[in-house]
Amino acid sequence: MSMTFERPMPVRTPTSAPFWDALAQHKIAIQYSPSTDAWVFYPRVRAPRTLAADLQWREISGLGTLYSYTVARRPVAPHFADAVPQILAIVEWDEGPRFSTELVNVHVDDIQIGMRVRPVFFDYPEHHVTMLRYEPAHE
Repeated sequence: MSMTFERPMPVRTPTSAPFWDALAQHKIAIQYSPSTDAWVFYPRVRAPRTLAADLQWREISGLGTLYSYTVARRPVAPHFADAVPQILAIVEWDEGPRFSTELVNVHVDDIQIGMRVRPVFFDYPEHHVTMLRYEPAHE
């Protein structure tokens, strides 16, 4: 008897809603703090360090470089039993912040730290969510 598990999906909050709304349109929006002249991710209510209430949502290209990765050859949970090997990655956006994600459309042997990557949008209409993953940019 095999059991199938539904994968957990992100939980939308009032603070993170603009991020998820942008992804639904296949765009990426993150916060920018004019007082610190810095991009901010993960979504929050006040700017890091200064606690300024000046955060603005702005669209970014989503292009970046691969900062780090690991290959999960065992499922991280029963929900992911069908998804191994899974390439878990941290992408550093050109704007600075880093984003935890999954690499797709790439062979493990072709992955290099520092390689250029671009966003890939995965829609899950039944969950009303779009997930952001990354693939080699081949610029």
